[in-house]
Amino acid sequence: MKKIRLLLAEDHTIVREGLRSLIDSSKDVEVVGEVGDGREALKKVEEIELDIVLMDIRMPGLNGIEATRQIKKRFPDVKVLILSMHPDEEYVLEALRAGASGYILKQAAHEELFTAIRAVYRNDVFLSPSVSKKVVEAYSQFNKGIIPEPSVLDKLTQREREVLQLIAEGKSSKEISNLLFISTATVETHKAHLKEKLGLHKTADLIKYAYRKGITGPE
Repeated sequence: MKKIRLLLAEDHTIVREGLRSLIDSSKDVEVVGEVGDGREALKKVEEIELDIVLMDIRMPGLNGIEATRQIKKRFPDVKVLILSMHPDEEYVLEALRAGASGYILKQAAHEELFTAIRAVYRNDVFLSPSVSKKVVEAYSQFNKGIIPEPSVLDKLTQREREVLQLIAEGKSSKEISNLLFISTATVETHKAHLKEKLGLHKTADLIKYAYRKGITGPE
């Protein structure tokens, strides 16, 4: 029997090791790799053959939502199952807009995790039952061709979202330029565009916005 090949993307080592141990006990799912941030997840998807990425929503460098968006753009056949402690409607909708096939809460029972993995592998959509009814209805409308109002984040470019997260993580313009292989002048241009598009005036406001939207911050 062909096993479901899964990549673990979770920045907390203890949680990641626990998940690997649990998943490896299954007869039909195997962990073929594990990474600690979204950028590493992108690299690993390029390197190995896999079916599903089990993606933490908040990770340093590149968060799970943005990593999902980039993976689905480049590797549309790879499924992404978001793993999060946040049941908020806004988080779930952002994940679905990014291309995730499922959203499961970290509080879920082990059986629910395997149900989610198998459902996503079958090309079904899985949402934790405790996710609000409003979220399910919103996604149902999306499936019928009624597109929900775009998120403000959708108006940002991929690079602007990356810069926003790194700013919120306290990185200087020089550090961001080194991480993204762009000039400091380009970083400053992105920062100015972010303020303009989001209607903000200070860098501190960008940081608060990123935390509020779950782009980064403690989980």
